[in-house]
Formats: sequence, C-alpha cells, structure tokens
Amino acid sequence: MSDDTLPQPVPTIPAAPLQGAPPLPARAARSAASEALAPLRAWIRGTEPGLVALATLIGVASGLLASAMGELAHGMQAVLFGTGDGHGLSAFRVEDPLRLLLLPALGGLLLGLLNLALNRWHRRNPVDPIEANALHGGRMALQDGAVVAGQNLISNGFGASVGLEAAYTQVAGGVASRLGILCGLRRGDLRVLVGCGAAGAIAAAFDAPLTGAFYAFELVIGTYAIASLAPVVASAVAATLVVRGLHGQTYLVEPGGVASPGWEGYPAALALGILCALAAIGLMRGVGIMEGLVRRAVPWACLRPAFGGLVVGVLALLSPGVLSAGHGALHIAFNTEGPARAALLLLLLKALASAISIGAGFRGGLFFASLLLGALLGKVLASSLVVLGLPLMDALFLAVVGMSAFGTAVIGAPLAMTFLALETTGSFPVAGAVLTAVAVSGIAVRRLFGYSFATWRFHLRGEAIRSAHDVGWLRELTVGRMMRRDVRTVRADTRLTAFRRDFPLGSTERVIVLDEAGLYAGMVLVADAHAAELEAETVAALLRQRDRALLPAMNAREAMAVFDAAEAEALPVIDSLEGRRVLGMLTAGHVLRRYGEELDKRRQEEVGVS
Repeated sequence: MSDDTLPQPVPTIPAAPLQGAPPLPARAARSAASEALAPLRAWIRGTEPGLVALATLIGVASGLLASAMGELAHGMQAVLFGTGDGHGLSAFRVEDPLRLLLLPALGGLLLGLLNLALNRWHRRNPVDPIEANALHGGRMALQDGAVVAGQNLISNGFGASVGLEAAYTQVAGGVASRLGILCGLRRGDLRVLVGCGAAGAIAAAFDAPLTGAFYAFELVIGTYAIASLAPVVASAVAATLVVRGLHGQTYLVEPGGVASPGWEGYPAALALGILCALAAIGLMRGVGIMEGLVRRAVPWACLRPAFGGLVVGVLALLSPGVLSAGHGALHIAFNTEGPARAALLLLLLKALASAISIGAGFRGGLFFASLLLGALLGKVLASSLVVLGLPLMDALFLAVVGMSAFGTAVIGAPLAMTFLALETTGSFPVAGAVLTAVAVSGIAVRRLFGYSFATWRFHLRGEAIRSAHDVGWLRELTVGRMMRRDVRTVRADTRLTAFRRDFPLGSTERVIVLDEAGLYAGMVLVADAHAAELEAETVAALLRQRDRALLPAMNAREAMAVFDAAEAEALPVIDSLEGRRVLGMLTAGHVLRRYGEELDKRRQEEVGVS
C-alpha cells in the first residue's frame, strides 16, 4: 500500500476559549472544589444517613426562609396599614378607610406591572412542588421560587386575601431540588428532597412538625414509604426548631383548652364534615367563576389584580377580617366568643374575598383561608344547634373540627389536617372526632367534585395530574426514544420475486413499504410474501397496516392503545400523519418490556431499594 492510500492524520486546531467562560484559574479552582466534595456527594447519594443529613439542612433552610418571608410580609403590612405588633392584619382595626380601600388595589397594580415584566423576561410558568414531583422528577428552578415569592409577598403584604404557604413551599422546594441536583441524587431521592422542603416550610408556618411531614407525604411526594420517613421528619423537626428558636412556641389554640367530645360529638363532626365539603366545593367553583367574570370585566391582564384588589378593599370596609391570610381573624375565632351573625358575615365575606383575589390573579393559595373558613363554619353550626333545640356543643371543638375538615376539602391532605388539630389542641379525643370529619369531607369532595384545589387548578390549565404520584417517567418513555431506527424498506412497486430473493424466510419478520414519493404506504410480512401466489406481481397487493402508525411523541400507554386498536405486534413510526416520513419501527413487546422496567424502578424507589 502506498503512502497516498494510508490514513492521514487529521489536522487539529486549538480550541479558542468560549466567550463568557470563566478564566482557566477559576475553572481549575471550581474543578478542585468539585473533586474535594466528591466523597461527600457519594456519601449522601449512597447512604440513608447522608440523605437524612441533607434533609436536616434543608429543614433548617426552610425554617429560615419561611420565617424571613413571614416577617417581611408582616413588616410590609405594618408600614402600609400601621398594624403594629398585633396578631395580624385581619385582626387590626385600620382607622383610615382609604387605606383599606386603596392599598389592595395599589398592590394589584404593582403585581400587574411585575407580571408584565415577567412576561418579557421570564415567560415560563413556575413549576410548583406537586407538579415538579409528578412530571419532572423533582426538578425545580430557584428562579421560579424567587418569582412566586415576590408575587406572593406583594399580594399578601398589600392585603389580598391569600396566604403565604405557596411562597414557603415554592422557595423551600426549589432550594431542596437544587441541593439534590448538586449532589447528583437519583430521581426518587430528588422527589423525596422536594417533599422535605415542603414539609419544613409547612412545619415552620404552623409550628407543627407532624402536619408538615404528612403534608409532604400526601401532597408533594404522593405516597408514604418507610424509606422517606426519616428525611421528611428530620426536615420538619429541624424547621420547627429553627422557628421556635427565633419566635418561641406558638399555638392556634392553647393545649387543653378544648373539651373532649362525648358520643354526640361524632355525629356533629360527621355533619360538619359534609357541610365543609359542600362549602369548599362552592369556594373552588367560585374561584373559577370569579376568574371568568374578571376576565370579561377587565380585558387587560395587567389591570385585573388592581380591579380585584379594589373589590377586596370594599369588602374590607365591611370587615377587615377578609384581609391577608387571616391569622388574626382565626386567633379571634378561637379565643373569643361572638355572635353567630358576625361569624356568618365574616365567613361569607372571606370566601368572596378569597375567590376574587385568586380569580383576579393575586399569587397565593387557599391553605390558611380554608382553615379560617372551616373554623367560622364550625362556630356557626354550634350556634345553629341551639336555635334548632339540639344539645349544646362546645363552639371551640366544632371550630377545630371545621378547620380541619374544610382544610381537607380544599387542600386534600386528611392526615395532615388531623395532625394539625392534634398539635393545635394536644387532645387525642378531639383528634379522633377530627379524623371522622376529615374522612367524610374527603370522600364527599372526591365523589362530588373530584379534585383538591391544587389539582383542580392543574386541570384548568390542561394538565391531567391529580396528585404528586410520579407520572413524568411515563411521559418521558416516548415512542421516539424506544423505536428502532435501523429499518429496511422497499418500494411498493417491488416485484414479488425480487422481494423473495432479497428477504428469504428467517431473514426478518416484516418490511416497511414506501410509495413512489418515499412516504409510508404499509407493511409486508415476509411470511405472507413467500406464501402468496405468483399472480401478485408486486408487494403492493400484500400491504398491511396502511392507515396505522405511531408518532414519536406518543408515550408508552398511548402506543399500546394504538397496538391494541391495530391488532398488530409491530408498527412503523412516522414523523406526522400528514408527512408520513418513516423514522423507525417499534414492537409491542419492546414497549411492554420497557414499561415494566420503568414501573419496577418506581416501585423500588418507593420502598427505598437502589
């Protein structure tokens, strides 16, 4: 062989440094730091104590972040409304009616301007912890947390009838997700860490570690597993201790202040659970109705929060208890006796203010509003029993039951709401009656409405998820990822004798056939070609599945539905129904095998098996 025929070395050009890349010393330092932290990351990834240690760190961060955001919101309210050091804006009597009327509208205007800026520089919708765990394997962005926190603080600080729990869980979940990604955690562990962030945030918000832990299990992780117990509880306890260290221990109701119920308490709890479910369904429906009304009344999206804030201000002139989340109003409901008429008026006004605030575009949730509404409904029921001549019931007991039952109906976490009542009252007999009410409330909402508030909002956006159960892996298991690309094709006008020569029996099972334009025309089974009579001159007479094909974006479940409808073991994959350009082929057996493998991985993650 001559030198000219030998392979010649390919000349290489030294790569120029990328624009915007850090200088070489900085990159070297970063690489050295990464190598130094590699053993720590391996310990966290590979051992349960490592994951618990990371979860504890997340709990500390969640407690600090929740405390900081709460203090910032209260500081805004103190400056804007002059509330001082009371129990909250909803319990304060603002002397200047113009502040009550105009400040929520001003906050709505600021929020509208912020949303305009975000539409230009941050177009994507923030992914909350439930959606992240259901669809994205626990991956959240810190930028989304900053966006939601800013929107929620403006909304709550200017008096809109929303709580801060959305900001707490969004920021804490984002921090947890980022730390998990930096440590290179597996999908299952990353989902648990997002749950740890939410657990710490809720535990810090209510000074209730069990409530935070079971909020994470029921809503953010989607299931309870032994492997996730230790990290979630560690995060919730750490966050609670941080907040107690900063503010001291606080109670919604002083432990021991609620009388233990007798036998008559359980039927009353059942009735209150049903009432709370019906009222919660009305509230959630009302949010959608108000959203539609505001859209029609105010065509400009940036002005809708201002319009909603003005309506909230008008309602605040009737009762300041509608403002903000309602901490002060709930404190008054639990610790003072008042006429049933006042409780009923605040119940109606608060429900209307919450529906208008969410429907007009204020950022926040109905978590704390549902607790206040349930407590008020319980007090109204206690007064109604006397009017109806029924045995007298402790109004505080029914307020606690209503708080948990209404919270279950809206939030969808019955055990978390039961533990909230237990940690609030310190009474196991009360918690037993609460458990009865939340079970009935949850069943009624599922049967009559079908969604909690969070999953219903996903439904309105077009997402089909109903919980945080991990279904994102199914969406990622697409036809485009599973198909074979090395497929053999023939023209439809290929003569049968040539086809038999090129594809003898045993060489392959099926061949894709293309038309004169090179597009999909059908499939031919090699066995059919060899069994056919010679009268069939071309393979066009043997075509099967002419109008059946898969698209690359279909997931495994959708692909199996097409296989079943076509009664086929294999189908081609085409680029689109219009283009019909062949991309590959996929068999039903391969889809079932890959689906089973991924399903087995998810089950192993749930029980803590690597």
